[in-house]
Amino acid sequence: MSAPTIPKTQKAIIFSEVGGKLEYKDIPVPVPKSNELLINVLYSGVCHSDLHIWQGDLPLPLKLPLVGGHEGAGVVVGMGSNVKGWKLGDYAGIKFLNGTCNACEFCEQSFEISCPHADFTGTVHDGSFQQYATADAVQAARIPQGTDLAAIAPLLCAGLTAYKALKSANMRPGQWVAISGACGGLGTYAIQYATAMGYRVLGIDSGEEKAKYFKTLGGEVFIDYKKSKDVVADVIKATDGGAHGVLNIAVDPRAISMSTKYVRSNGTSVLVSLPKDAVCESEVFTQVVKSTSIVGSCVGNRADTREAIDFFTRGLIKIPIHMAPLSSLPQIYDKLMQNEVVGRFVVDTSK
Repeated sequence: MSAPTIPKTQKAIIFSEVGGKLEYKDIPVPVPKSNELLINVLYSGVCHSDLHIWQGDLPLPLKLPLVGGHEGAGVVVGMGSNVKGWKLGDYAGIKFLNGTCNACEFCEQSFEISCPHADFTGTVHDGSFQQYATADAVQAARIPQGTDLAAIAPLLCAGLTAYKALKSANMRPGQWVAISGACGGLGTYAIQYATAMGYRVLGIDSGEEKAKYFKTLGGEVFIDYKKSKDVVADVIKATDGGAHGVLNIAVDPRAISMSTKYVRSNGTSVLVSLPKDAVCESEVFTQVVKSTSIVGSCVGNRADTREAIDFFTRGLIKIPIHMAPLSSLPQIYDKLMQNEVVGRFVVDTSK
């Protein structure tokens, strides 16, 4: 492929202070460093974490001014002098974990997210809410040619996070996983990955629309927490003893602490969502006697990324996406704040 013509400027959404104005404006196209790809971002998913980062809800260092976004999918149009294994025209994905040192004990053991030298997209590295973005060539996701880039974009954070959380629960096929916050952006991925991995799925959420949606994704038992008189008892009854694994995707701290009560003996409650200042409370006597585990799970490593993408390309993961122009990002954030989103928003960077 011949080298494409790269413009000097591009459209982007950028903000200069936490909670400040989200400006749709022209900014320079970045120049890739020696270890980086330059990706023509065609589509970007909109993650709830993008909203939290803009609002300053997460204790993360920020580079300001900042281009947010960390679910980008596009085409490689340039690369640094030290990049190997990529060529112009390849499909590439931009993830939250942009780069690591590849040399510390955590990187050696594939716990890349724990690397003390890691840098993150949409926090200290300008992200995917722009038409051209750089990404570390080692960590960038490899997407097979012919893949629907709009459909796969949200998988690069939401899908990957859900898949890694399921792996962190250490379950076997046929066992029960309870997903708290089942029909939100991460939950819709978690239901389908769990089904594809052979687990039985119980979902906790509210509303008739979500109950129907849950069933269409392969879920087995739906508990409406607004109608239930005792969610803990209902989960234990439905699963005949409690869920073997729990994915805490709901943003209510009370729901997180509740999961420690309905997880099965020797089961695992996985913390995924990040409510501001949340605390997970577990009654110590019960946790010791039941020998349960509480673990945190963040985004996946490179192997997790490859595996999560493989499920998608085999047609096992299908998430309804709502297409919107990049310029409408402020309105999308409003919908996220009102919990009005079923599925995932994907922005088209050309608009």
